[in-house]
Amino acid sequence: MYRLKLTLCLFLILSALVPIQAQTWELYDSDYQLKSRLAYESILLLSETVKIGKTDSSLHLLSSEFKPSVNLEGDDLYQFLEPWILVRNEKGIGAFHEYGQKVLDLEYDEIQTYFNLLLARKGNEYWAYERGKGKTTYLGEYEKATITHNGQLIAKQGENYSLPLSPNSDQSYFLLSENEGDYLLAKAASGYGLINIEGKTVLEPVIDTLIHTRGNFFFGHDEEQYLLIEGNPIKANVRYNSFHKITYEDGLMLEYIHGKLRRVMEEDGILLDAVGMTQVNRIENDVYQVRFRDDKLGLLGKKGWLVKPTDSLENIYNGQEGLFPAQKNGAYGFVDGEGNWKIPPTFQEVTPFSEAKAAFKAGLLWGLMNDQGSILSAPQWDEIKPFRQGLALAGKDKKWYLLDTSGKVIANEGYEQISRTEQGYFLFGNNQKIGLANTLGDIMLSVDYDFLQREKSDLIIVGQNQKIGIVTESGDVKLPLDYQEILVDLPNRQILAKSNYRPVIVIEPETKGKQKRKRSER
Repeated sequence: MYRLKLTLCLFLILSALVPIQAQTWELYDSDYQLKSRLAYESILLLSETVKIGKTDSSLHLLSSEFKPSVNLEGDDLYQFLEPWILVRNEKGIGAFHEYGQKVLDLEYDEIQTYFNLLLARKGNEYWAYERGKGKTTYLGEYEKATITHNGQLIAKQGENYSLPLSPNSDQSYFLLSENEGDYLLAKAASGYGLINIEGKTVLEPVIDTLIHTRGNFFFGHDEEQYLLIEGNPIKANVRYNSFHKITYEDGLMLEYIHGKLRRVMEEDGILLDAVGMTQVNRIENDVYQVRFRDDKLGLLGKKGWLVKPTDSLENIYNGQEGLFPAQKNGAYGFVDGEGNWKIPPTFQEVTPFSEAKAAFKAGLLWGLMNDQGSILSAPQWDEIKPFRQGLALAGKDKKWYLLDTSGKVIANEGYEQISRTEQGYFLFGNNQKIGLANTLGDIMLSVDYDFLQREKSDLIIVGQNQKIGIVTESGDVKLPLDYQEILVDLPNRQILAKSNYRPVIVIEPETKGKQKRKRSER
């Protein structure tokens, strides 16, 4: 009878094992030793200190040990813009500071963020939370309100604009426009002006026309005068003014005296003052082709002539390593800064030099030359990309190869894709599989993986058949390919791996009647 009761009790216990459907994360140290298991549906590493864990019923800010520290109240993370954590649920969006302080309840349709400012909208009503004051202010109803990239708050109602948090919050404008600089372009009935970050006027709105050029510089025209203006926190400065015509188009400013082109301008003054100019072309930022009446052509940079004007050039382009691609009689070669031909114009097309190597085109194919003009590789490639750390990518027949500095192919096998990482490593791809090569082009991991991400030499996340793991550059397995997701917490030297492990709860069967006596009472 006793054995029968024991068997029945074990059956009841085993039949009451209940699997939990939540996922489990395994937490490893830098030596891949298991430290603990964490029951979260998902974990997000948002910064070195901000970690968020989600379960079926909650969203928490986590401690450095990945334990729940602050209930974020939402169902999902909406956005993280340091230092603000935006969360949402069925009621709306709310905001927490990364330290865990709740600053806006979960009730808004939209929240915009800046480092010390939040702008919340519900319908057409707006509120602002200012971190320095530690309070939320109701702003009112607007057609639209926005925070600029430097923290100014612009509001629009109908045809009028205003700055609700500025000292002149009641002042309205026809236009308030931000730009890459620190000063708003403002238009009032009296004209255009400038407003600083604090919302104070640093240029009274009296200029007839004013446009932003670059940085904190502006180009204006007032009555008969052309102006180059620089923003200033206290009072804007007129850096250059002229009664001669100045044109501004596509980043190119030119001044004409008595109808003739005379000066190439920069944001705050004269870049080049030369008689006899007939044409200036901006070929890239701060680089200009300048042609003269005597048919000389030069290349002008921010600090002066990159290539002095010479009469032997039809076209000239920006170059590298003291050599500039140039054209004569329809053919290309290279000139130096004095305009002298260093490599004669005998090529159909060329690229700028990189690491003393340049590509040249013949027919439909590209070859490779050195900085003396000697041919290193005959035209056989569809494309040759610039050299970097002694290697270049070359493509042919929809395959990619690595070339060394002599123009030779490192490995005869071509790949459908080759890409260079920021660290100089190479990812190789064939048939939707990926492998890894070092900075010399030597294969370290064969092209067998669906996914590959190199964190450091002994930590490469790889994936196969929808499972991921960790290997080293030598192929040693640190974590087997058994996981759904892997997160690397490098600052804290920890690794999180999401597994299919499901915790099990054991429910003891209920006992009826009297409890058994303790052994000491027998």
